Amino acid sequence: MNYLAHVFLSGTDTELMIGNFIADAVRGKQLLQFPERVQEGILLHRQIDAYTDRHEVVAQTKNRLRPEYGKYAPVIADMFYDHFLAANFKTISGQDLQTFTQQTYTVLQANFNLMPERVQQFLPHMMQHNWLLSYAQLRGINQALSGLSRRTSFDSGMETATQELERNYPQYAADFDLFFPELLHFTRNWLEQH
Repeated sequence: MNYLAHVFLSGTDTELMIGNFIADAVRGKQLLQFPERVQEGILLHRQIDAYTDRHEVVAQTKNRLRPEYGKYAPVIADMFYDHFLAANFKTISGQDLQTFTQQTYTVLQANFNLMPERVQQFLPHMMQHNWLLSYAQLRGINQALSGLSRRTSFDSGMETATQELERNYPQYAADFDLFFPELLHFTRNWLEQH
C-alpha cells in the first residue's frame, strides 16, 4: 500500500499515523529514536506491508503487471490500490477525501521536525501538489508513476502503467474490492492488540 492507505489505516491516532507515514525512511534500530507510539506506527506500517506482500489477491495484481513491468509491479500495484481507495474514499471511510487529506497534512506539518530528512525533503512537495487527493484521478496516479519512473535507475516503464489501469480497470478494481476489506480487518485486529 502507498501513502494514502497507510495514513488512513492509522485511524485517529496522530502519533501512530506519523510512524506509519515515515516508516519507509526508518531503518533497523533507527526505530528506537522515536517516541513509543510513533514506533508502534512504524511497526504497523511494516505489518501492513508484510500482510499485503503475502496476500493472494495482491499476488494476482502483481502477476498481471509483471510481464510488462517486471520488478516494478509491486510499486505499481500499491499505486493502483491507493487510487481505488482515494476514488472510493467516502464510501470506504465515511469521510470526505479532501477534508481527510487536509487534516493529514496539518498533522504531518505540525510534526515535521520529528521526521527523517528524506521525508522532510519530499513532504513540502507532496503537500504543494496534494498527492493524497490527486490519487483519486487517473491523471494524479499517472503523475505519481511518471515521477517514480524518472527516479529509477533502470527503464521501469511505470509512466505507461496508467494506460494498463485504464485498459483493465474492472479487473484491478475487483482485486482491490476483494483485498481491502481483509486488510482493514487485519489492521483493526493488530491495533486492538497494540
